[in-house]
Amino acid sequence: MATPATTFESLSRSLAAGDFRPVYILHGEEGYYIDRLVKMFERILPEEDREYGLTNMYAPQIADPQAIIDACRQMPMMTERQVIIVREAQSVKGEYIDKLARYAAAPTPTTILVVAARGDKLKGKDFAKAVKAAGGVIYESPRLWPSNIPPLLSAYIKEKGLRADAKAVEMLGEYIGTNLSRLYNEVDKLAEILPKGATVTPEVIERNIGISKDYNNFELIDAVATRDIAKMMRIGAYFEANPKQNPFMVTAASLFSFFADLLQGFYSKDRSERGLQQELGLNNSFAAKRIKSGMASYNAFQVIEILDAIRRYDAMSKGSGSRQDPYKMLNDLLFHIATAPGRLPV
Repeated sequence: MATPATTFESLSRSLAAGDFRPVYILHGEEGYYIDRLVKMFERILPEEDREYGLTNMYAPQIADPQAIIDACRQMPMMTERQVIIVREAQSVKGEYIDKLARYAAAPTPTTILVVAARGDKLKGKDFAKAVKAAGGVIYESPRLWPSNIPPLLSAYIKEKGLRADAKAVEMLGEYIGTNLSRLYNEVDKLAEILPKGATVTPEVIERNIGISKDYNNFELIDAVATRDIAKMMRIGAYFEANPKQNPFMVTAASLFSFFADLLQGFYSKDRSERGLQQELGLNNSFAAKRIKSGMASYNAFQVIEILDAIRRYDAMSKGSGSRQDPYKMLNDLLFHIATAPGRLPV
């Protein structure tokens, strides 16, 4: 039977319970959880013992990894154990990391070694094998996708003693993206401003974070779903006038995601709202209702044509074959979406 993968929750519980292993690898594309865990390792020792027992080392600044091994082999001074954290390990080559394998195979019992690679997988397969074989812990923080964000954000808002409005959660996710640190930081700000039990609404977000409740990607997709041309063009004009708050690349990604889901919806066996929500892995009934609206507004041929148009817009907005202003092209794209006859690309 395969050993279940280490999760952020399971590793946090182990550290809180004092169940320590001699060597840990923390790596992966999502840096937020790695940062949280590194702070937990820093706090293993009482504050008065950290001056002697806690060592932070930055891999790119250590020319020879033997210096890391030597530090790990030392007996702790005036403390029961020592914690050594090697940061920025994603910035060094696999050969460098693999030189730590012989230490991982026979670690010092009074040392906790943490190797953290923030934003990438750790290079060095031999080291990882040695850590696993010796009973160490490997935690991978996987990349988050837009579909992961609403449930995580809703849970964090509730954790802060607030209520989560589904539309407001979608707005935050659309505006900020998958950067958990930034998302949670915005929620932290709201938790300081709002009373306990208050609801995070679109109006609250507009007032305190600066996202327009009427002119954002969430409202744009709503307008696109119902083929409300006037509203689509108003939002496009607002984006053009406020480019810093509305990056065109985020808008293109939102449009593509909606129409990709819409195309899949046409081939779903169960086209009810509940069926679409399950089939497409949608986070809430709002998203399913938008897909239903889109299926009433477009046919499959139009959706295929629109997806091709969005791809071409995305390429041109990045300078491929065009030097036009991307926001001018966005207005053209929105008009194309609203009037697409359903011609398939050749």
